[in-house]
Amino acid sequence: MRRREFIAGLAAGAVASSSFTAAAQQSTDPSRRIGVLMDLSAEDPEGRIRLNAFRTELARLGWTEGENAKIDVRWGAGIPSKMRQHGEELIAAAPDVILAAGSLAVAALQQSTTTVPVVFVTVADPVGAGYVQGLARPGGNITGFMLLEYSVGAKWLQLLKDVDPRVRRVAVLRDPAVASGSGQFGAIQAAASSFGVEVSPIGMRDNKEMARALDAFARAGNGGLIVTASPLATLNRELIVAIAMRGRLPAVYSNSSFALGGGLLSYSPDRVDQLRQAASYVDRILKGEKPGELPVQAPIKYELIINLKSAKVLGLTIPPTLLARADEVIE
Repeated sequence: MRRREFIAGLAAGAVASSSFTAAAQQSTDPSRRIGVLMDLSAEDPEGRIRLNAFRTELARLGWTEGENAKIDVRWGAGIPSKMRQHGEELIAAAPDVILAAGSLAVAALQQSTTTVPVVFVTVADPVGAGYVQGLARPGGNITGFMLLEYSVGAKWLQLLKDVDPRVRRVAVLRDPAVASGSGQFGAIQAAASSFGVEVSPIGMRDNKEMARALDAFARAGNGGLIVTASPLATLNRELIVAIAMRGRLPAVYSNSSFALGGGLLSYSPDRVDQLRQAASYVDRILKGEKPGELPVQAPIKYELIINLKSAKVLGLTIPPTLLARADEVIE
């Protein structure tokens, strides 16, 4: 800093020197570029909540937009062609690391690069999908945070029977275009006999066909619904909840936003927390660690949310023991 007693000439020289130094620092220490490829739409409030959690945690770790970080966000809305296009755009911008939300985002980026580090979230089976070589040592340029383990399928069935013991038939809503869709259904199917139920898969690629299939299933009676995890399910959650309530189907959802939006019950990992955790991996990669050496992490906490308003509409009485275990009860 200039001292007041410096002569004018010396002061002028100091200012010039300071300007030169600042310019030199800017040229040798540019902002780090962080790409983000989201599998939801830009208008989806759930996606905005997750993205804000990521940005907030990055700032807490010292990466501030406009100062030492530039974040470039793309929204793919669960459309494979759109995801591929946005993935190519992000790669072309030469980012230091990319956050990929969902399997479609990882698949799109995997087609475009084998060198740019990628940190994923909400991916159910990264090994089975071929994104990483193993969970402990992913290898390559991709690592991240698993959405769930397939064994949670048995838990979904148990919760469905807990809220309505009369259920004998279970429709499983899945997206067959997502690799984990078959895996989640397989886990539910494997556990079905132990709960005395028959399961039927229903695809969700066409909303009209999905609605017709669920309506027909509901009319047969003694039915319940499990909605597995996928971007399409999240994007169409209002429609799915409306169909379930219309058909008086007790339903267990794999995403908390369903129960918060009027669905009966959800049991799922905290997706917002996964975005916070992903920021820590982005931070470590920006500081020099290699993604292939950062282990893929499984969720350690699941949240149970019960909507008593929906239970009343469906004519169900939630057992007190189940209410006592809930992380949140919507009155």
